[in-house]
Amino acid sequence: MSGHAQLMWDEAVTGYDFGPGHPMDPVRLALTMRLVEAYGLHQGPMEVVAAPPAGDSTLRLVHRADYIEAVRRASADPKAAAETSYGLGTADVPAFTGMHSASALIAGQSVGAAEAVWRGDALHAVNFAGGLHHAMPGGASGFCVYNDAALAIARLLELGASRVAYVDVDVHHGDGVQAAFWDDPRVLTISLHEHPRTLFPQTGWPEETGGERARGSAVNVALPAGTVDEGWLRAFHAVVPELLGAFQPDVLVTQHGADTHFEDPLAHLAVSVDAQRSVAATCHDLAHAYAEGRWMALGGGGYAVVDVVPRSWTHLVGIAAGRPIDPGAATPEDWRHEVYRRTRQSAPRRMTDGREAHWRDFSDGGYDPADRVDQAVLATRRAVFPAHGLLP
Repeated sequence: MSGHAQLMWDEAVTGYDFGPGHPMDPVRLALTMRLVEAYGLHQGPMEVVAAPPAGDSTLRLVHRADYIEAVRRASADPKAAAETSYGLGTADVPAFTGMHSASALIAGQSVGAAEAVWRGDALHAVNFAGGLHHAMPGGASGFCVYNDAALAIARLLELGASRVAYVDVDVHHGDGVQAAFWDDPRVLTISLHEHPRTLFPQTGWPEETGGERARGSAVNVALPAGTVDEGWLRAFHAVVPELLGAFQPDVLVTQHGADTHFEDPLAHLAVSVDAQRSVAATCHDLAHAYAEGRWMALGGGGYAVVDVVPRSWTHLVGIAAGRPIDPGAATPEDWRHEVYRRTRQSAPRRMTDGREAHWRDFSDGGYDPADRVDQAVLATRRAVFPAHGLLP
């Protein structure tokens, strides 16, 4: 059972809006929160908290001052902005009025979550509006302006954490977080993602293992396009638990991009909501096993904004709250009406895709040299396990 938990939420995070037709539709956030409320997860052991926006001193824990100023300029006058050297005003990251304030607010929720977990105000904290893991110290990238995940980790280190583990299961490589802590042995970054040959940002090869002072601190599992539940879960369980056991983090930070799903329009994995729920539950258990329960969970990508994202992240909130939603449960009727009102789309009727979360354990039954998932797993284990005193 979870202890006291916090859900970081301010309705104004839906102002992170790149405009009509952009895949990062903020309706996914609103519909998730409405589903959380429909199940009553915002009450009881889960406290809903709105943190203030991240200020400049906090943003500078990761981001350069000139970049923050460029975001401000683009935010104040999007039409006149010529900040493409900072990744702003592009097709991926169009400038919009209020961009700085909306981005800083999302970052503030993640930093607030980190502070709550570290100070003991909450054992678990969730910010599903966060997980914007592509933003770099000096530029925007991949729909991400400020890297709230990296900022939260930097804040944990500032508060005194000696070891922070970051596990990213978004379909895209968590490149911005890896870059922020590339040469910092206090931070272990683990990313499971679609292979860089077939998906943005074309990084996250198993050979990327950290800087000279932090060999083995960056871990990348590059999975072949088409990977389904069993392979995805097999890869996760073949890499993450052993590394966390060896690293023994003070805090576990996880990123739960829902774009691994088979309905996601921007990627090529074939994972179900049921497998996503299973990984979220395992992350909860791993936090209790190796980080004294201190767990901070973020959202991330996810562009099937009606069918997938609200269900996946509501499962995540329920797990953090100690009130997991039965996968077979029907979605509340009032929520389905709200979905139709906002989107003119039919909402999913159940919290499951009808899949069973099962996998073959990597240490039981051996390695299949013809299996591309096994090839990916073994490449990662060979690259980083010895640096942690583990056998590949």
